[in-house]
Amino acid sequence: MATDSVERGTVLRVVGPLVTARLRGAVMGGQVTVGRDRVVGEIIRLDDDLATCQMYETTELVRPGDSVESQGTLLSVELGPGLLGQVFDGIQRPLETIRLETGARIQRGVAPPALSRTRRWSFVPRLAAGTRVEGGEVLGTLQETALVEHRVLVPPGVGGELIDTVPAGEYDVDQLVARVRHDDGTTSPLRLCHRWPVRTQRPSKERYLPRVPLITGQRVLDTLFPLAKGGAAAVPGPFGAGKTIVQHQVARWCDAQVIVFVGCGERGNEMVDLLQQFAELRDPRTGRPLLERSVLIANTSNMPVTAREASIYTGITIGEYFRDQGYHVALIADSTSRWAEALREVAGRLEELPAEEGYPAYLGSRLAAFYERAGHVRTLGGDEGSVTAIGSVSPPGGDFSEPVTHHSQAVVGTFWALSKPLADARHYPAVDWEESFSGYTEPISAWWEETYRDSWGAARTGMLRLLQEGAQESQVLEQWSWLPHSTLGLLREADELQRIASIVGPAALSDRQQWTYFSAGVVKEGFLQQNALDPIDTFCSPEKQILLGALILSTYHRGLQLIAAGVPCHALVKLPSLRQLKRARNDVPNDHLDLLDTLRDELDRQLLEIQQVHAAAG
Repeated sequence: MATDSVERGTVLRVVGPLVTARLRGAVMGGQVTVGRDRVVGEIIRLDDDLATCQMYETTELVRPGDSVESQGTLLSVELGPGLLGQVFDGIQRPLETIRLETGARIQRGVAPPALSRTRRWSFVPRLAAGTRVEGGEVLGTLQETALVEHRVLVPPGVGGELIDTVPAGEYDVDQLVARVRHDDGTTSPLRLCHRWPVRTQRPSKERYLPRVPLITGQRVLDTLFPLAKGGAAAVPGPFGAGKTIVQHQVARWCDAQVIVFVGCGERGNEMVDLLQQFAELRDPRTGRPLLERSVLIANTSNMPVTAREASIYTGITIGEYFRDQGYHVALIADSTSRWAEALREVAGRLEELPAEEGYPAYLGSRLAAFYERAGHVRTLGGDEGSVTAIGSVSPPGGDFSEPVTHHSQAVVGTFWALSKPLADARHYPAVDWEESFSGYTEPISAWWEETYRDSWGAARTGMLRLLQEGAQESQVLEQWSWLPHSTLGLLREADELQRIASIVGPAALSDRQQWTYFSAGVVKEGFLQQNALDPIDTFCSPEKQILLGALILSTYHRGLQLIAAGVPCHALVKLPSLRQLKRARNDVPNDHLDLLDTLRDELDRQLLEIQQVHAAAG
């Protein structure tokens, strides 16, 4: 930008991360630099020529009288090749580059470009000169990593006739690869990268209703509380409930093509562990490093609090950029509680009227605005892409009524509530089936039935073999949603029975009630629990989820039929195959699901034998 467009002013007051300056010509949301160290900040309040700026670096040694500069540009990020595999801070400064320049401690005012200016990319143009282009169209491609082809986009809002195109070759991100002549005769340069303001949602042609699930390979998530691509989920849980493990498993195994992980306000040692683990993780489908399709944003609790607030928007903007290329993106934010605490601190320094527990009154609207940037869309270029937002919440003392959890619960479509008692009982993932919910179960049901028609048909056929002909369950099994609804119904009935048994004693329960309580234990141990460290159990394919879930439920319903015929519960719970059913999650690999057919045959034989013995004794 030209030097004469720079507005200069003077610092009047410094209060923690807030700097008040006299700055004429400033714009709301504009980016500023303060003092000789050029500390970076953003204007968050304007009163005539008085600008209040939140600084993204420490304000130590900044004092009244220091200079302030603003170029009238909004807080933005660079979008182009070189994002994948990088670790940025909350305002997209590349931490590895800074470490190489200044050492382990980040110095103030150090702001190297987010994307390398020395690396050259093998760019292959798709469009020829003379082509009419609109914002969002794919100008050309390059291979950013072995896992992801980078599609260079015409920036949104730029349209006209393409001129001065370059041939295929090696280019850095600053070199011109084309120009666009607008209808008014002016031209705009096109490079491999462009900038976008982080607080502005990137446009799309159309938003789709959620209809395709994000497959995570975690049974309790995919089957009971599914999340749709383009949807939003919150993961609340107290300390020690396993939020980090759940998020790591989702990041590693979900079928999103790009992962954006935002470490927002977490402890530094936890973030270091995460970075080390990500560096070692392999993409399970290709064997390549997971970092080749990941972007990490690290803004730990010892970094400036206001940069923590910006990090969420930096992450979602990068996610939208890959979405616009036609990719499915999973954005994982850990945690939104720390982000909300940054809002609270800044609001307090601005002397805004506090609301619940000191949070600003606009907490709910800010959370809603963040989660609403998730979505499954038709891009400006005509492709289909999505951003799925998953935000963890750390409620103090595990109190889900606190404001961040409460507001998150109101705006997300899936709520994965983690339970400390379940975690203490070593039940992982510790997802509480009473507190959790999903609003995507019915919309994605048709996708399951269509995509896994063969597996669903095999599950239905196997269930009918265990059930008596004409049983009610054989009719509703035609819909996939029967599986989560029936499983949750069994778990909730067992929880009620446990409360009754704690008052009157287990012996007071009828045979049917005892069998229900026992079968719920099989569901918990054989289906809901999942060992992230077990080579077989760490990921459960959709086919295995369908077949295993249906087998457990068909065994339960067949047992109810036998009990109704007079077979005592104690005879059923002694079946050897029930112990095998509990262990099937560990013993049956995803590529040997025929072992479940063998187990079903054995269960059928043993149940029939019990029925015959009882009939003979009667």
